[in-house]
Amino acid sequence: MIDIENYELLLNTYVAHGKNSGGEFAQKFSNNPRSHQSSLGFYITKNSYYGEHGLALRLAGMERGVNDKATYRNIVMHGAPYAGEDFLQRNSFLGRSFGCPAVPKEATEKLIKHIKNGTCLFIYHPSKQYLTGSKILNG
Repeated sequence: MIDIENYELLLNTYVAHGKNSGGEFAQKFSNNPRSHQSSLGFYITKNSYYGEHGLALRLAGMERGVNDKATYRNIVMHGAPYAGEDFLQRNSFLGRSFGCPAVPKEATEKLIKHIKNGTCLFIYHPSKQYLTGSKILNG
């Protein structure tokens, strides 16, 4: 999490990817429901709420064909025990979500409180298909 007005790093943490996006590193991405893959690109954060995983944050995908089905897919940012340092040390990898960006439980509250309600969120991967095809990145 970066404060772009003050050029300050506020939080650096882990994020688990979708279970069908790849093993140790995400390699495949999808906008399709039930794909259990992560989606790349630009999002606008919406409201926070308490759900199945505790505090969570709704996300609206801003890129047609890339992540615009995020709301329909119930892609939200949430905390997960499989997204933290303890899980990583025990298993040599982070666990997987159903496509949501899952963060360590201990970082969830700080992160969501800072970025809820209208912050730009960018999920990046050096995918040539995404980087050359994104209308936001390429105008």
